[in-house]
Amino acid sequence: MKLHLLPLLALLAAPAIAQTAPAPDYRKPESWLCRPGAKDPCSGDASTSRVTADATVTLDMLPAAKKPKIDCFYVYPTVSTDPTPNSDMSADPAEIGVAQAQAAPFRQACRVFAPLYRQVTLATLRDRMMGKPVTADPAMGLRDVSAAFADYMKHDNKGRGVILIGHSQGSGVLKAFIQNEIEGKPVAKQIIAAYLAGHNLLVPQGADVGGDLKSTPLCRSATQTGCVVAWVSFRDTMPVPPASLFGRPREAAPGMAVACTNPAALAGGRAPLRPLMVNRTGIVDNGTPAPKWAKGRNIYTPFVALPGLLTGECMYRENANVLSVAINADPSDPRTDTINGDVMVGGQIVPGWGLHLIDMQVAMEDLVDLAKSQGQSWLRQRGK
Repeated sequence: MKLHLLPLLALLAAPAIAQTAPAPDYRKPESWLCRPGAKDPCSGDASTSRVTADATVTLDMLPAAKKPKIDCFYVYPTVSTDPTPNSDMSADPAEIGVAQAQAAPFRQACRVFAPLYRQVTLATLRDRMMGKPVTADPAMGLRDVSAAFADYMKHDNKGRGVILIGHSQGSGVLKAFIQNEIEGKPVAKQIIAAYLAGHNLLVPQGADVGGDLKSTPLCRSATQTGCVVAWVSFRDTMPVPPASLFGRPREAAPGMAVACTNPAALAGGRAPLRPLMVNRTGIVDNGTPAPKWAKGRNIYTPFVALPGLLTGECMYRENANVLSVAINADPSDPRTDTINGDVMVGGQIVPGWGLHLIDMQVAMEDLVDLAKSQGQSWLRQRGK
């Protein structure tokens, strides 16, 4: 069983156990996965093969924006393979790989900052799922991310707007960070938006503000700022099972629902998604091979774009709010009819996780364009 596939919702709510390790020094370049000007996972090859329905392939280099005027601050999901309860501050291949997949594309819109942080590890998750006692400190990651953001604000921000980006455990950390360090504080004026993928963000039923975040509404247009985009994704062909970890409040929360904002249609409704898939087995290894993107085509670029293949809609189904992802497959054309993204155990899909592994990838180009639009709107509002 590849437990490293599973996110850390339960542990984020577990009681903190005091740790004595010193705080990381975010003045040191090695404390960051990504920083502007560094050779790091966010500055490497992000070339993309665009594969259309007739298997025509065109190359896009996804170049970094020239002198971007906004920043992105990214917190990665549960990927650390360290054997300790909390991870160390040395980037392992999984942390590097997920930054390449989830953060590097945003360099088209912003300067990208991505701190290493001492997250609760996969080993701890495995122990907890097996009923063993755990000694991880789930608050350590929040403390580290808060320290990294403070260092960024002091030394790098210089009044710039910033987009907060997270997935899974990273989204949970950022949600707590917004609650504790952003809402009601002067710095809130500099938050262009927050993209919190793969995490249950609660809002009052039928409302866009309230619940987990008291003053930060859901984004409903590409020019709205100071707002949040949140979603969990499921295939439209698979029901959301009663024991699903996503789409429903995990504990009794009368009047509350899990937020869903479709990155491709913030106001609601059904819309084509613009995926940017990683050209390997996945963001993490789920034991299945990478798809053959099109018959007769070998793809060697790190990313693959599949225009027209996916459609998404935020839907309330099986008593859950999810981004329902449809694959517009055509067996008669040469392009792939499927995508990876399910959690697999023993070769079988674990339906309660939905498409958690590709929550961000299914709409990555929508998110990058949204970052550009919201960034421009924020700059206009301030006459910059």
